[in-house]
Amino acid sequence: MADRSAGPLGSPAPRPVQTCSVSAGTDSRSAGDTCAILHVDMDAFFAAVEMLDDPTLAGRPVIVGGSGARGVVASCNYEARAFGVRSAMPGVQAKRRCPDAVFLAGRYDRYREVSEQFHQLLRRFAPTVEPIGLDEAFLDVAGARRLLGSPIDMAWAVRRAVLEELGLSCGVGVAGNKLLAKLASRAAKPSADRAGTAPGTGIFVVHPGTELDFLHPLPVGALWGVGPATVARLRRIGVWTVGDLASVDVSILCHLLGESAGSHLADLAWGTDRRPVEGDRVRKTVGHEETFLVDLDNHRALHVHLLRMADAVSSRLHEAGMAARTVMVKIRWGDRSAITRSHTLASPVDAPRPIAAVAGSLLRSVDVSRGVRLLGVSVANLVDALPGAATYQLVFDLLPAGAHAGAVLPAGDKEAGRGGTPLVRTPRWDAAADAVARVRARYGAGAVASATLIGPGGMSVRRRGDTQWGPRGAGIDDPPVRGRDGPPP
Repeated sequence: MADRSAGPLGSPAPRPVQTCSVSAGTDSRSAGDTCAILHVDMDAFFAAVEMLDDPTLAGRPVIVGGSGARGVVASCNYEARAFGVRSAMPGVQAKRRCPDAVFLAGRYDRYREVSEQFHQLLRRFAPTVEPIGLDEAFLDVAGARRLLGSPIDMAWAVRRAVLEELGLSCGVGVAGNKLLAKLASRAAKPSADRAGTAPGTGIFVVHPGTELDFLHPLPVGALWGVGPATVARLRRIGVWTVGDLASVDVSILCHLLGESAGSHLADLAWGTDRRPVEGDRVRKTVGHEETFLVDLDNHRALHVHLLRMADAVSSRLHEAGMAARTVMVKIRWGDRSAITRSHTLASPVDAPRPIAAVAGSLLRSVDVSRGVRLLGVSVANLVDALPGAATYQLVFDLLPAGAHAGAVLPAGDKEAGRGGTPLVRTPRWDAAADAVARVRARYGAGAVASATLIGPGGMSVRRRGDTQWGPRGAGIDDPPVRGRDGPPP
């Protein structure tokens, strides 16, 4: 293993340089004028919302996520982090580290509600806000200086508003680009260990001219796109810090990581990030995936889950007013390796029936006898589903098992799909899908569903965020694993 004191390929490691945050009341307008990008990141968001709604949790370690054998930690407060619990950690490991923690399954709808309030608040401070998930966002405040003051003034104002109006805390990074602003917000946050919780600075500013002093001492894993596998590769050539990475010739990085990833990381290592803050980011995919309590090794059991996922994806498409031309299925095996299958249709679809039919056809083309740990259904190539747009429902009932979906055809046209099966538009199913969407819009996602989604535990309709951090217990969520693998119901 490489010596941590050594730089890449044996060169000396760069000397760490102390960086400074800006405290409240500091006059830093001259330094802050060129730092027009803010990154606002909520502190332990899901856990903080739970504590906000239930004050009895204050002072106790709180973990939000899946507590089962395959659950993961979605969020934890600083009392739990003092025991070494971290996001994305397996739930069973978190329980071992902090056996007295309060484990909560999570309430995605509640988090989304608070998130909408959070992002609405941010739009008061900047003309351009780019949401990143539920609990963080970039702001380009260059156009708001004259009205609201320097970027640093705005950072403090945002933090006060979040605390006063939402009752929550956040860290704010201020810098000249998105990469540095995100890393700065992380530096502004509290930290916790067995000795207790150290309060953060609240905001952290990367001043012009000090970007590399701030960036280069950081571990290389702090950079965007550098996950555990990339970290392991880089450590084999002596790269431990961002400064180490910056001293490696770009040609070596491209040879090690590929042309695109290598050149991209070389830019990031020197603090170069040309991406603008995008206020109207175009959604590219909509999907739903689930990890099962035990591996499922037959199509019949998997198909029940697939139907619920297709139903959930369709609901989200309707909420967004969109339709999709590409349907994708993701399968993760018991050894955590994964494959994807996709099919692109001639015309967009947005109803559960065609999404499930295409996804089911893709799933049936895969031998699942080795055991499926995770199944996902998603759609891409999204378009606006305008009134009167050609989003067609198909008849797939006659598709033979294992056949793939063919082209989507306008009303009245017929054509042989793969395997020679005719695919035609059926207006009665269009009307049924529209009726279901209207009922759910008025009465909620659980108001109506296909009979296939009704089991011993009642109606099992998937909503966004359900089982996001691991499987639930036994019941309809876990159909029998063994048994005759007949055709899907």
